Amino acid sequence: MSNGAGSTDRRVFVDKQSPKAYQALVDTSDAVRATAADAGLDRILVELINLRVSQLNGCAFCLHVHTRAALRAGETSQRLGVLAAWRDTELFTDRERAALALAEATTAPADAALQTSAYDDARRHLTDDETSAVIWVAITINAFNRVSILSKHPVRAQ
Repeated sequence: MSNGAGSTDRRVFVDKQSPKAYQALVDTSDAVRATAADAGLDRILVELINLRVSQLNGCAFCLHVHTRAALRAGETSQRLGVLAAWRDTELFTDRERAALALAEATTAPADAALQTSAYDDARRHLTDDETSAVIWVAITINAFNRVSILSKHPVRAQ
């Protein structure tokens, strides 16, 4: 319970407080990861989606986790460094650009123009299975972002 303005920010780690609900989210994530692999999305693209959505949401914890995962999957530090400005580089393929735009539109669903443009581009560069998988990856990381942001999961120096 909050003591009002100026009080110590003591958040509930909702993943720990409600483990069954969190496990359902983890199970969903496992199913989405399998769906993405079955659709032909490689791990690097999945991590780029996770990172871009986490950038948009300002989730430090998920940025930390997924930067490490992307590097382990073989992503370059150059591409990770410019991911926030992916539209302004030539470092991403048309397929990756379509996936990133669709992930952004999934993160901001109220922006109808962004959603229409991203969906149209996705239809040109992604199969139905890939389109569905990208949307599911974005939906899932959005959920994890909210868990981490609202719980204030810490990022510790390594």
